[in-house]
Amino acid sequence: MKKILLLEDDEILSQTIAQLLTEEGFNVNIVGDGEDALEATYANNFDLYLLDINVPLLNGVDFLKLSRDAGDQTPAFFITALRDIDSLTKAFDSGCDDYIKKPFDIDELLLRINAKLKKENPNIEYGNIKFNLFKNRVYQNGQEVNLGNVEKAIFALLIQSPMTTVHKSAFFDEMIKPSDSGLRVLINKLRKIFEINIINIKGIGYKLEKL
Repeated sequence: MKKILLLEDDEILSQTIAQLLTEEGFNVNIVGDGEDALEATYANNFDLYLLDINVPLLNGVDFLKLSRDAGDQTPAFFITALRDIDSLTKAFDSGCDDYIKKPFDIDELLLRINAKLKKENPNIEYGNIKFNLFKNRVYQNGQEVNLGNVEKAIFALLIQSPMTTVHKSAFFDEMIKPSDSGLRVLINKLRKIFEINIINIKGIGYKLEKL
C-alpha cells in the first residue's frame, strides 16, 4: 500500500482528498503545517508528498527545500490556489515534480499520482515471483497469486529489500489489528504460499532471505 503525506491546512479539503485517495487504496497521513510534515518524514517513509504552499509555521516550498537539501528525493506535487509565475517558479526550483492548481479534478489528480508512482516503482522480481507494485498484484511462475490487501502490504515490505530487516512497527502500520501473534500468522502464510524463507529477527522484525 502506497503511503502519501498530505500537507493541507484546510481540514475539510484535506479530509475529502484523504477519503478519495484511501478509497483508491492509498495510505494517507494528513498534517496541517510544515513542521508537522517534517516530523512525519522523520518517522515514516512516504511514496509521495502532496503539498499545499500557504500553510502555517513552515510553508510547503520551504518544507520541500529542506527535504531536498537533506537528500530526500520522494516525489512531490504541489496542490495550491497560487497561479502566478513567481509561485510556479519557486515551486519547481524547490524540487517539486508537479504543480496542480486549485480547484482541481480528482480524476486528474489520480492519473498524475498513478503515472508518477508507476515510473518510480517498477516491477520487483524475486526468484519466480513478480510483484507489480503499481497494480498491487503478485505473480508466481506467471500465475497471479490470490492475496488479501494486508498480506500484499506485508509482502511488499519484504520483497522490496531482501536481507534487510523490516521492523515489526512497519508491518503493524499495514495491519488492521496489529499484534505479534497476528503478524506471525501472516508471515507463516506467506512462507507456505510462496515456499520462501522469511527470517525472524527475534524481538525486532523479519527479513526475506537473499537468493
